[in-house]
Amino acid sequence: MESKMESKHTNRTTSSQTSSEHDPGPNGLSRRELLRAVGRAPVLGLGLGAGSAATATLLASPVAVAAGSPPPQRRNEARKRRNDAAQDNWQQWKNTSAQPTNGDEAHGDRRGSFHKCLPHNALGEVIPSAYGQLLDALDSGDAADFDAISLDPSATRRLVSPQASLSYVMSGVDPHFGRIAAAPSLTSLEAAAEMGELYWAALTRDVPFRHYSVDPTVGQAVADLNAFTSPVGPKVGGQVTAGTFLRGETPGDLVGPYLSQLLWQPVPYAAAVVDQRYVATTAVDFMTDFPSWLSIQRGAAPVTSTVYLPARYIHDGRTLAEYVHLDIPFQAFLFGALVLLSYGPAALAPSNPYTTSPTQEGFVTFGPVDIVDLVSRVASVAMRASWHQKWLVHRRLRPEAYGGRLTVQLDGIKNYGLPSDITDSVAVTTVLSAHGTALLPQAYPEGSPVHPAYPAGHATAAGACATMLKALFDESFVIPNPVEATADGMDLDPWAGADLTIGGEVNKLAANISLGRDTAGVHYRSDGVQGMRLGEQVALALLADESRNYNEDFGGFELTTFDGTQVLIVDGQVHEV
Repeated sequence: MESKMESKHTNRTTSSQTSSEHDPGPNGLSRRELLRAVGRAPVLGLGLGAGSAATATLLASPVAVAAGSPPPQRRNEARKRRNDAAQDNWQQWKNTSAQPTNGDEAHGDRRGSFHKCLPHNALGEVIPSAYGQLLDALDSGDAADFDAISLDPSATRRLVSPQASLSYVMSGVDPHFGRIAAAPSLTSLEAAAEMGELYWAALTRDVPFRHYSVDPTVGQAVADLNAFTSPVGPKVGGQVTAGTFLRGETPGDLVGPYLSQLLWQPVPYAAAVVDQRYVATTAVDFMTDFPSWLSIQRGAAPVTSTVYLPARYIHDGRTLAEYVHLDIPFQAFLFGALVLLSYGPAALAPSNPYTTSPTQEGFVTFGPVDIVDLVSRVASVAMRASWHQKWLVHRRLRPEAYGGRLTVQLDGIKNYGLPSDITDSVAVTTVLSAHGTALLPQAYPEGSPVHPAYPAGHATAAGACATMLKALFDESFVIPNPVEATADGMDLDPWAGADLTIGGEVNKLAANISLGRDTAGVHYRSDGVQGMRLGEQVALALLADESRNYNEDFGGFELTTFDGTQVLIVDGQVHEV
């Protein structure tokens, strides 16, 4: 499908360019004639005024170079490095297998596909012609086709950035390069177990993290989750426990408090210090009746809204869910980088050349400017890779839509093939008792964003940003003065348990951001797990490109991947250690 799409997109773009070259501009000149009129002056000259004497002098005079290579050598070296990076990226992509899918698109009623905001029937199924318009636009890549997609007449929301799935980047590998596992199919036992976890995440949103080990509802959740044929999440002795409930699956996730220190520690921010207390919300869930659920699927605005409480530290699932409701996806990692920088040179990666230099310190390279740039920049590249998978490949339905399918099936209206693991679970029985439907209670009035579930955008950005932090800081450095939020989130207590390292707390931060979206009810666990892995791929490729660009003599970036593999990135290559 991609080759067909790229071919169509290329042809249409070429046609558009040809037309614009001949269309008259505001002065009666075509674009081509305008270009001829201004000549081929480099962009540098535009800042001095086209046709000015200063521009002519600049272009005609040799450039004075105080030190370093003569300009032709510099230009050649710059081109060589870009060419080498492009060639290496192309070779990796050439040897990459096709991206697998779960086959849910084969259902004629699109029961396992994402179609929020499109027209729906009374069961919450998409009108086929509207879904066909979406597929046609994704296939053609033509901007006009995206504008022609029919939304539901009641929709006040819009599809989120489907054209980002077709964008390019100039750092690291192309957004279409990454590969992840196929999403669990709608009727699979894994998807059933993931939904079971999400029901329990909703039912325990208001349980303080520090009470998980003793809370009776968490105890019920653990027993029910272990009864699924294919339980998901980290386990001890093959079992989900209160200590692994809603935790991440990477090294360090099970050590210490539930929340990463980087979401609790004060953040040095210019001349201020940011105290990490954030707005909380009342204990109200949304979309628990079928009419409001169907209205939201059609894209209508919610009739209820969030009620906010005074700010407090993140201390339970609801406050974490609201944090990842209002944040920018790389925000936690930008703050995390600033916290880690405040620990001084000892917290920097051992390979940082300025930790041992007798005469220099890092700033533009291997210092705050470089670190903050890389952590922030990689998030954008990662999100484009995520959007390619979301819109062009998987189009997985959101958990709220699964809850709708389950409700229709339990009501005996239509059988979608959802297994008894979920239909007979204690989780669903409990939600039915509380709300009268099997709809997944949502933390947000509007439910999920208007883009597909798989992989999670927050998780993809988190995986990429966490990988950057692990490459730039010493993973074994022990976090000083660790803390834990009180049960009400109004204060922080000292943490006196096991040592908490940068590597473990960065991994935990990625898991917190990912699982916070699960706790809100807008993502499945696999959306996050695979999103983090995709983000890691993006970050490793970007680090490989960056490793070509430094003048400093350093031994490369070293880090531990999410699966525990040690890697070294040097001279454009990623090596297992």
